[in-house]
Amino acid sequence: MDSKVAGKRRLLQLNELDEFRLSAYDSARIYKEKTKKWHDKRILPREFAPGDKVLLFNSRLKIFPGKLKSSWSGPFTVTRVNKFGSVELVNDKGEEFKVNGQRLKVYHEGATSRDVEETFLTPLPT
Repeated sequence: MDSKVAGKRRLLQLNELDEFRLSAYDSARIYKEKTKKWHDKRILPREFAPGDKVLLFNSRLKIFPGKLKSSWSGPFTVTRVNKFGSVELVNDKGEEFKVNGQRLKVYHEGATSRDVEETFLTPLPT
């Protein structure tokens, strides 16, 4: 057991460990950049104008859990659109509040899913 040889070997191991750490850091950075690029490519641009009717995604409401419970509340009216994506809304009672524009979607007043066409069938003669 020579202490000089053991010391050189230990320094070599520390240098290899440092290179491995830097390589892992670069790999993680590249992965994060690719993931961010993929995510940003799929974000839909949402542009609202004052006077638009919108629905608000309510992610905090967990009172009635279930598949059929709608997580959209509203409609609300847009009063102001700020520069970096925040939107000021007003509800039916006149209360104003700010939300992130990514939590909104346009409300189409005329379109309802409850418009059903009824068709009556007559029994066939036997």
